[in-house]
Amino acid sequence: MEEAQLYKYNPSFYAKRSDLPQQLSHDFFANELSPDHVSWLNYHGLSDHEAIEWLCHTLSIDKISIEQLFLAVRRSKIEEYPGYLFFQIKSVLPDPLNRETLHQDQLSFILGQHFIVSFQDKASDHFTDVRQRIEQARGKIRSKQADFLLFRLLEAIIDNYFEVLEDINNVSNVLDVRVHDEATKRILHDIEIEKRRLMHLRQIAQPMRDIVLALENSDSQLLDKSNHHYFKNLRNSCTSILEEIDTQKQILDGMANLYYAAQGQRMNEIMKVLTVVSSIFIPLTFIVGVYGMNFKYMPELNYPNGYYTVVALMFVIGAGLLTYFIRRGWLKKGD
Repeated sequence: MEEAQLYKYNPSFYAKRSDLPQQLSHDFFANELSPDHVSWLNYHGLSDHEAIEWLCHTLSIDKISIEQLFLAVRRSKIEEYPGYLFFQIKSVLPDPLNRETLHQDQLSFILGQHFIVSFQDKASDHFTDVRQRIEQARGKIRSKQADFLLFRLLEAIIDNYFEVLEDINNVSNVLDVRVHDEATKRILHDIEIEKRRLMHLRQIAQPMRDIVLALENSDSQLLDKSNHHYFKNLRNSCTSILEEIDTQKQILDGMANLYYAAQGQRMNEIMKVLTVVSSIFIPLTFIVGVYGMNFKYMPELNYPNGYYTVVALMFVIGAGLLTYFIRRGWLKKGD
């Protein structure tokens, strides 16, 4: 069974504990909710429905919010209730086992007075940096309240978006080299994969920007107005991600167009050579056709050196046409 993890801290101390969700759910409500410190309870999975539902009922979480915890998120959203904020988002990371997809996680948050409860639908770690900040007292996190912890959690998720973008950018650099060196359809397939990954990331990053904008403009008592500029920074980061996605998509579209242009150029080179060869052999074929008619009264048929004369004439015509094409530059590669 997945474990849950509890952090509690204030400027002078911190403590952490990992245990089964059922045990931490009961202890969290009984012992950890206090204005003396901030509490952060994180579930690394949603398999223990009973423990999660018990905690939510005890915290007076709305029934609809509880139901949404266990449903797949179609689109990230935020809802404000008396005493808490509830919202759901998606996080993504590059999938090392399948380059054609992104590793996607659904995360839900309940922000209350002096506490945050976070739910991950899969056992994965998105918040290593946040934990290190709490344990090492780095930055302002231990001196701030739960809303600042929320900022750090969302920042960690947005950093994952940047990690995906960096991975796609690295792949795009490799594809850029391959487009100039290869002429296989596999390149187009790989370009389309990266474009789909970009579109997937956009579908996740766009709602995240809407959520941090809502947090930035919220009048909730759970969000200190002095911390609103932190959420503004997150919104700017999301905007940068969306702009970078559009830029990367244009680059990939350009690579696809370059591939088609290169294929067209190669086809033009082939057609040019075939045209030159045909142009050389057309007059030669005409001469052969004339003297292949086998009419009885053809004066050239009685010439002693007629055969050699015609062959020499054909050679001169072929060589002359070839020389003409070369001088005109029609046989230069890439002309």
